[in-house]
Amino acid sequence: MGGDRARGDGGLALEVFDRAPVAVALIAGPDHRLAYTNDAFREMFGERPVGQRVREAFRDLVQRGYFGLLERVLETGEPVTLEEAPVSLFFPDRGYEERFFSFSLSRAPGEGPAVLSVAVDVTDHVAAVRRAGATADEQRRVLRRFQSLIRVSAEIVWVTNTAGEPVEPSPGWERVTGQTWEGFRGMGWTRALHPDDREAAVRSWKRAISQARPWRYVYRLRTVGGDYRHFEVNAAPVYEAGDVVEWVGTCADIEQRWRRDRRRRLLDRTAAATAEHTGPREMLGAVADVIVPALADGCGVHLLPDYVDRPDGAPLLTERVATAAREGMPRQPPFGQEWYPADSGFTRTVQRGRPLHHTFAPGRPPADMLPEGTTAWLAASNANSVVVMPVAVDGTVAAVVTAAVCGDRQPLGQDDVDLMRQMFDHAHDALSSAIEYQRTQRVALALQHGLLAEPPVVPGLEIVARYRASPATAEVGGDWYDSFVLPDGAVVLAIGDATGHDLAAAVAMSQLRNILRALIVDRPEPPGRILRRLNIAMETLIPDGSATCALARVQESGPGELRLDYAAAGHPPPLLVGPDGRSRLLEEASNPLLGLGLLYDGPYDSAALNLMPGCTLLLYTDGLVERPGENLSAGLDRLCHEAGLLARRPLPAFCDGLLTHLPTAGIDDLALIALRVPDAEVAAGS
Repeated sequence: MGGDRARGDGGLALEVFDRAPVAVALIAGPDHRLAYTNDAFREMFGERPVGQRVREAFRDLVQRGYFGLLERVLETGEPVTLEEAPVSLFFPDRGYEERFFSFSLSRAPGEGPAVLSVAVDVTDHVAAVRRAGATADEQRRVLRRFQSLIRVSAEIVWVTNTAGEPVEPSPGWERVTGQTWEGFRGMGWTRALHPDDREAAVRSWKRAISQARPWRYVYRLRTVGGDYRHFEVNAAPVYEAGDVVEWVGTCADIEQRWRRDRRRRLLDRTAAATAEHTGPREMLGAVADVIVPALADGCGVHLLPDYVDRPDGAPLLTERVATAAREGMPRQPPFGQEWYPADSGFTRTVQRGRPLHHTFAPGRPPADMLPEGTTAWLAASNANSVVVMPVAVDGTVAAVVTAAVCGDRQPLGQDDVDLMRQMFDHAHDALSSAIEYQRTQRVALALQHGLLAEPPVVPGLEIVARYRASPATAEVGGDWYDSFVLPDGAVVLAIGDATGHDLAAAVAMSQLRNILRALIVDRPEPPGRILRRLNIAMETLIPDGSATCALARVQESGPGELRLDYAAAGHPPPLLVGPDGRSRLLEEASNPLLGLGLLYDGPYDSAALNLMPGCTLLLYTDGLVERPGENLSAGLDRLCHEAGLLARRPLPAFCDGLLTHLPTAGIDDLALIALRVPDAEVAAGS
């Protein structure tokens, strides 16, 4: 090969082997990396990544013992030569295939440790010998050589009969698991597997035996120390005269590799889970579903409602917002509030901002660490360990996650605690954005409700208002209503909608409401002129805003008579409902949207009419009548019909009935304010 692979450490010119008819490879360095392969090598063994450790490059090699020969050559300097050695490798186009090679391993000249491998494919020769009737002694000689090679370096080697049952002791198995030959023989070896892995492992093993195909599997073995570690098993059938006579297998400890893979997998799942949600409760609940069952058997998420640090010595109030439990285990209620004493382990953990990790006898958790309900759950579930993990967002503990492992499952260890911390660190930015968004919503909601005051009590009239936030906008929007009495006794009703569904919309709504109040009180004018002045004022005070508004003024026009003056700017028309149920949209004073500035400098029209006894005037926002993909006229027709049916109901029931019976889309907040003139009998009685 060319480039930096053409010469060994000591000046060995490797390019001379590029076209050699035999397979040549160089393994160099203290970590045994594949440094060079020639054309014949790649043709015989397939593409193997140069620069990778030879054990990784040949992970599919069944005969793992060959790597021990490589290490022996490096240690002793003595060359090794093998004849007709079997090599079983996986090829993408034809699966596992067994071939035979005669090869030599010798130390290569140079400053660093390196081994030169030269191999010749003798598969056809071996096949010819077999076809010619090789003796049984020769077959057994090859088999013994193969088994001896495996035993050189494999951690665990075992041999079974054709039924998959061990036929001789395995020193490596006994050394790792502590299981003697008496316990190992037959199917006794399965008792050393983790209980959750046994059934699937035996099923996979039996399937490999029935198909006479190499077996590669990962299961957990109980070690002498009592813990479980992940092992990768590789097994292959041994043939005589074309028949399987036994199986030879190896087990290698891959716990560290498995933990690396699990970490990457769980971090990816955490990122995906938080990306699917927008609220902190939902995000934390989704992470809990990742933790269970991958790391724990049970998990609870507690949110600190105020998202603030608690002073030392103060009890702690948390809100449980999510729980998770492994299938078949009891689950705590997902919602509820819990108080924690100042001297509890839970409270101290929150104040310090560091995880609390406890391992204990199964079913006997510490009594002073968690609330009574959680402690009872741990005892009933036979828990053996628990982690209390504070989740800090932007320097403040925003939540606490409690995770527990139960039964004979290996207790939570420091690696698990570190991985949980990394998972929440991975979710930090998403949680930070969600919490900041929620804080903004709270501010806007407080502002919004602070401005939506109760309507005034006016003798001879009844006024009722309603506001309903949309779940889709998380209770933050620009809808508003207002009502007050002027010094001359006139009653003002106003309703509007500032563009947007965020804090900016709520602020714009408050500005519009206050500006409109000032304009109304400033001078007695028809509603249309007041709306025109509001449009002009917005150009200076809210230059980037737009809004809609409907404005009504009700006052006595004579003895026992009430006059309504009204106007609307880009807003749905007011509705007048007679005591007989006849409904009418007041569309005579419709005007352009507010916020157009110089784009519209014309007059804003007003209209007037007399209000009859028993009638109801309704002002409302578009959330009451609009639905996506539907013409607005259909929503207005529904409103007229439903309002007519409710015309004789008390005014609070009239308003509630509209909110209940009209099929709103639920994607916008809505507001309404209604005024009712008592009928003649009620008025006379008063």
